[in-house]
Amino acid sequence: MGEPAETGGYPGHWEADVVLRDGAAAHLRPIGADDAERLQRMHAAQSESSIYLRYFTYKSSLTEKELRRFTQVDHVDRVAMVILLASPSGDQEIIGVGGYDRIDGTREAEVSFHISDAHQGRGLGSILLEHLAAAGRERGLERFSAEVLPENRKMLAVFSEAGYEVQRRFEDGVVVLEFPIDPTEKSRAVMEAREHRAESRSVAELLTPSQVAVIGASREYGSVGYHLVHNLVEGRFTGGVHAVNPDAFEVGGTEAYASLEHIKQDVDLAVVAVPPERLAEVVADCGRHGVKGLLVVTAGLEAEGAGGSRASGAVLDQRELVRLARGWGMRVIGPASVGLINTDPDISLNASLSPTMPLRGGVGLFSQSASIGVSLYAAAHRRQVGLSSVISAGNRADLSGNDAMQRFEDDEATRAVGIYLESFGNPRKFSRIARRLSLTKPVVVATSDVTGRRLPPGHDVRTTLTPRGAVDSMLEHSGVIQVGNHDSLMDVLQILASQPLPAGPRLGILSNSASMGRVLADAAQSHGLQAVRTESGLDLDGTRREAEDKLRKALDALLGAEEVDAVALCLQPTVAGEHQDHSRVILDTARQHPKPVVVSLIGVLEDDVPLNHLAAAAPVMETGALQQGVPVYSSPARSVAALGKIVRYQRWRQEGIGEPWTPSGLEGSTVSRTVDELLEGWLAESVSGTALHRLEAEQAAELLGHYGLSVMPSVPFTTPEEAVAAAERLGWPVAVKATTDSLRHRLDLGGVRLNISDADMLRRTVADMRAQLEGLGAPGLEVQAMAPIGQGCRVRALEDPLMGPVVSFGISGDAVDLLDDWAHAVPPLTDEDLRSLVRRPRAAQKLTGHRGLPPVDITAVEETLQRVAMLKDNHPQVAALEIAPLLVAEEGVSILHATIDIANPQQRTDSARRAISRW
Repeated sequence: MGEPAETGGYPGHWEADVVLRDGAAAHLRPIGADDAERLQRMHAAQSESSIYLRYFTYKSSLTEKELRRFTQVDHVDRVAMVILLASPSGDQEIIGVGGYDRIDGTREAEVSFHISDAHQGRGLGSILLEHLAAAGRERGLERFSAEVLPENRKMLAVFSEAGYEVQRRFEDGVVVLEFPIDPTEKSRAVMEAREHRAESRSVAELLTPSQVAVIGASREYGSVGYHLVHNLVEGRFTGGVHAVNPDAFEVGGTEAYASLEHIKQDVDLAVVAVPPERLAEVVADCGRHGVKGLLVVTAGLEAEGAGGSRASGAVLDQRELVRLARGWGMRVIGPASVGLINTDPDISLNASLSPTMPLRGGVGLFSQSASIGVSLYAAAHRRQVGLSSVISAGNRADLSGNDAMQRFEDDEATRAVGIYLESFGNPRKFSRIARRLSLTKPVVVATSDVTGRRLPPGHDVRTTLTPRGAVDSMLEHSGVIQVGNHDSLMDVLQILASQPLPAGPRLGILSNSASMGRVLADAAQSHGLQAVRTESGLDLDGTRREAEDKLRKALDALLGAEEVDAVALCLQPTVAGEHQDHSRVILDTARQHPKPVVVSLIGVLEDDVPLNHLAAAAPVMETGALQQGVPVYSSPARSVAALGKIVRYQRWRQEGIGEPWTPSGLEGSTVSRTVDELLEGWLAESVSGTALHRLEAEQAAELLGHYGLSVMPSVPFTTPEEAVAAAERLGWPVAVKATTDSLRHRLDLGGVRLNISDADMLRRTVADMRAQLEGLGAPGLEVQAMAPIGQGCRVRALEDPLMGPVVSFGISGDAVDLLDDWAHAVPPLTDEDLRSLVRRPRAAQKLTGHRGLPPVDITAVEETLQRVAMLKDNHPQVAALEIAPLLVAEEGVSILHATIDIANPQQRTDSARRAISRW
């Protein structure tokens, strides 16, 4: 890319892989001197009209001077970015270029774009504008301006539809546009909507191919290549199946081809099952022949690249595989994927290692590692849970759960989503997408205790350093239904696949055993349900018809009761051990009511009685409709545990996610820019590499003050007379504290003395404390004015390499020190998020009037947390921040002490520009 000017250095963190409007991938990066020839080739291929609209005149070619000016920039005052795709020859070609020039040292720059005629309509201008605006903000710009010819309607639309507050005026025959580039609610919404459409389209292209090629197809039964072709054909794929094997004439009843070149049709999806050392040539061949996406079943790739050039025949690492594929505009599922399934009868795609197509239904499944994918599919098959589509991402080197959720949101056939996560690539984006999706469709997520902390083999992403519970809090914040393993995942999905959502927590219980009725009631209470009606000891003796009549009437009465939101039915065999099949009665009665029913069967010895799948299955009536059946469980506790999780989800959805809220004084970007300049100065003076730097107390107070957070001053002293002088300045009464964090707030160890009202009392206190603390290291002392009496709280905020900004809240004392009673949240936070964050710790009842004490000012706590969250969200340079204590009185709060560590930040996994994760 050539040597950049010394002024700014090459900003490698601006590079990004992006998804275009049509779902294809491309690479965006800052321009370099060696792009001159590429830029000239792009210019030469443009129409006269396009050249005129860009330069306001026609020029057949760019001069050497123009090429130098366009490609040799300083990446500060003059910035340009290009979007690249590989050409059939394999060379990277520019398909779009955009840049800005700062105007006379101001905070405004003039921006311009030039998009290849061959790639118009793919959203390149919008992507370039987003990335240029992000770069401009980083370089201290506040506004963009542009001059556009009136007839250049496409470029005018790029600006007007970006969500910024654009001002227009007509001047000297051109339209002059001006707008601030700080993100707004509207511009963020526009970006997220475009990102959603592009990524959804990207996955849809993979799930709905017209022509599929299996590269590595084999005639050898038992081989991966054999079964991939066989399963596609036997699954009755409605498109074309092409086997690629240079050593065979026929595979699985289909003609075999030596290479893609011999296939007459354009291949949409290539299913790749070749040895790892052949992947590089296969990816290049697919790219040259216009393949849209790769499903890589091949395993054994390295997780991380060793850097440098790759020797001929060497095994690709995963990052290089993705880089090569995206360079050709292709997305990748895998490597080590077990396949892709779409049960839509118009597609009927079984590009997987599953020998049979699953039952058609409304559940979309996403998994990562191959073994988990196999387990999930087998569980769905065994329980007869109908599926809309299945995506096994394998090592998820490219296509992720975030991409899958974008597609599931748009897919009318998908009514509920099941996800098994072994690692996170971009948890902030996951939280954002999952929250939006969960408002319309339930999302069930299975994780383990080490998800985000320890990586499975082959996964190449960041891990989190946040306290335990932060990942769970992020998932709870997202509104997903969280479970701990794939059995629990399927327990919940069984209900979502077949039953309506419950309107509330009120449970009706029906059983032919009084003891089982009590078991159900106890289990319901432990899972947040209210057993409002219990009909236990139901007599099912007599003839079969008599028993069915009794069961029908009892179940119908419970489902028809206004006070009942759902019914749990538990049946056991007769005294003689005989199990009576009442499936038809249960099904017929349940279908007549818009309330969920769960069934548990216990004590059954017959092998042919289903204990873990739907009582009876029938075809789906229409797209996205409920499967016909009732979920059956092998124990009462499992049935109500699954139902309880859905009730909590429904309550979350009914309550809503709240509204964004900005405390007074933090509107706009002035505060953020001021603090950024402050932090950049301190970092330049004190920090090198990734080291942490602890701010002085005055610096920490200054930084917090910009966000409306006032720290009560404290004055260290050496002699008693210095303490008295400080107290006179601060005002009586005062407190004396140890300066070490371990003793600063420990009344029990003598680290704090309160309500010192005069100079003599202060001198005695200083002498007593020094004598008492001598055995604890003789810490220094400081004096501070007394704050209003209140409840001590602690606030923490940190910058995590995986999660980004994380804010934690707890009640001071043993609750956090010994019991780890913290609540966590990932900004940005709505008013409802803040309400939940403050009330989530178990000790938070101390804030609401515990044991007769007056309640404290929770509203002030929420405002303080929002100010801290906004500070942390805006400034990744703040590596760690702690307020301890935050003293909450009946009115208002007081910050008695704050520590802040700063560091050079990593690039966050989610930012105000569209990009596919490169982790």
